[in-house]
Amino acid sequence: MKRIYMDHAATTPLDKEVFEAMQPYFSEKFGNASSLHKFGRESREVIEESREIIARVINASPDEIYFTSGGTESDNLAIKGVAFRNKKENKRHIMTSKIEHHAVLHTCQYLEKIGFRVDYVPVDKYGMINVNDLEEKITKETSVISVMHANNEIGTIEPIREIGEILKEKEIYFHTDAVQTVGKIPIDVEKLNVDLLTISAHKIYGPKGVGALYVRKGTKIDPILHGGGHEKGLRSGTENVPGIVGLAKAIELAEKRMKNGESERLERLKDKIIKEVLSNMDKVKLNGHPKLRLPNNVNFSFYGIEGEALVLKLDSYGIATSTGSACSSKSLEPSHVLIAIGLRPEDAHGSLRITLGKENTEEDVSYLLEVLPKVVNELREISVL
Repeated sequence: MKRIYMDHAATTPLDKEVFEAMQPYFSEKFGNASSLHKFGRESREVIEESREIIARVINASPDEIYFTSGGTESDNLAIKGVAFRNKKENKRHIMTSKIEHHAVLHTCQYLEKIGFRVDYVPVDKYGMINVNDLEEKITKETSVISVMHANNEIGTIEPIREIGEILKEKEIYFHTDAVQTVGKIPIDVEKLNVDLLTISAHKIYGPKGVGALYVRKGTKIDPILHGGGHEKGLRSGTENVPGIVGLAKAIELAEKRMKNGESERLERLKDKIIKEVLSNMDKVKLNGHPKLRLPNNVNFSFYGIEGEALVLKLDSYGIATSTGSACSSKSLEPSHVLIAIGLRPEDAHGSLRITLGKENTEEDVSYLLEVLPKVVNELREISVL
């Protein structure tokens, strides 16, 4: 049986070059980066080299890059860190969108419980936030606004630069979760006008359990972990040296692939899937923006069937996809993202997310397009819906 992986928004396989770069730091170069001896200095040197690589790719300064355990911690540090620091100035208002990753939404919900006020800004039918709606909700107490660069479920790319321009004038900190965009579309923190930006390694063929947070110089932010004062006191904890090396190598390779046209290749495959499915299948809807979306993301709603059954049926044919975010795929609740763009719960339950990666080929897409109509028809014949 063929085995085709089309769930790259959930995670990606570790690139062989990334694995090779990491290997020495598990064994012979194992030193604690805080130690003064040669073992420690070797680790410190490679951490700083990794910081420089990541900073260069996103047009930041190396001292603006802080290493974390991944996207969730980076999101928590960005939002809680700014909120806690700025509440001293009576700034207890936070804003985000209704379609954020749960790492952002649950952080904001926690802050509401301890006395902060949060506005969840709605999006349109494509999942696009309205910049004017956001601007109207800003108050003198607003300390931080968090809007994801692109949505992990429906792929819509948000107007981050435009939001950043507005907030720069108002002296409000702006955070974006760029977990899904790093390595797929160019990122320049200066052009995006952001103060904080989240990165995760395992979405770009790097290791799980490591990420980074870009923090613009001058940003008032408190740590949320306390200990030995690592990462200039902002993120205590002995550095994950192999993971940091893997993150830097992964982001370096991702930049190289983009320059070699990988995003355009994925865009062609994505467009082929969308065109063929919408042309040849009935009772199906494309979710997300038709143009302003990630080059590798496709999200459909198939009316009259359950998304979980569709994913399992495709898996029996060797095709790995998902119904939405991997972090909430075990939940029986419909996707909050699809509800936010106006889908009924029963239609949201019939969603399928296909996210392509560097190993996917034209042949893979052709096989998917051969199997998908057959599977959908089989499920509709037995569906109580």
